Order: sequence, then structure tokens, then C-alpha cells
Amino acid sequence: MTEIMDGFFYEVEGKWVVVGDVDVDIGANPSEENPDEELDSSARRVVDIVDGFRLVETAPHDKKSYMGYVKPWLKKVADSLPEDEQDEFKAKAQPAIKFILGKIKDMQFFTGESMDSDATLVYAYYKEGASNPTFLFPRYALDEMKC
Repeated sequence: MTEIMDGFFYEVEGKWVVVGDVDVDIGANPSEENPDEELDSSARRVVDIVDGFRLVETAPHDKKSYMGYVKPWLKKVADSLPEDEQDEFKAKAQPAIKFILGKIKDMQFFTGESMDSDATLVYAYYKEGASNPTFLFPRYALDEMKC
């Protein structure tokens, strides 16, 4: 995990993984009683971050719809911050939003499983030549938890 855009986003590379039943061949023959017997495999490929955080992909945005979402979101986040952090947040937000707008056609948008329309979006895109998606988490909208 690295910070980008002057600390506005945490950048995390996702990994494609297989979850569910996995067919493991241990050399055993199928049952003689039922030769058509096969394992019911529900294995599927998922991105670890999407699966682990139970993120749900939302509809894609164009520049206009994204600005309609992000303006109230920026105000909501700024209002939730301590006063001494609000100016810093506002200064860092403008180039971060321009970064998203510059990649808007390549972005995937995710939210939590509650699908709250006011919730923070998580952004994903593929860097040039990458086979795994890169996720952007807005740092100011995350709650810090100690393990």
C-alpha cells in the first residue's frame, strides 16, 4: 500500500484469486457405482480486495455524473474532519479529483455491500500493461482501526 496524490489516496494492487470449491486430482478414479459422478465445482476467479471487503461494483460514471456524486461527498467528508485538517483536505482534493476525471473511462467504481448512494467510492483501474487492477481508497474517508 502506498499513498499517492499527496496522500489523498491509498493505492493498493489487487490480485486475481480462485475461491470456492477447487477440484484437486489425487489420482482416485470416479466411483464405479456411478461413473458419471463429478465434483460440483463452484470455483470462480475474483479480485482479492473486492471479495475480502465485499465490495460491489456500481454503475460506471461519466464526468458529469461523477461530479454530481463527488461534490456533495467532498463537502460531507470535509465537514466530518477536524477543523485543522479541512483546509489540507480541500487543497489535496482538487488534483485528486482531476486525476480520477482524467481516467474516468478506464475506472471501475465500487462501494460497500450496503450500496449506500452517499458512501465513499473505491476506484479501480488497470495500469498500462498490468493484469491486476489497482485500487484507490480515499484516505480521508477511511476510519483507522487498530488490530
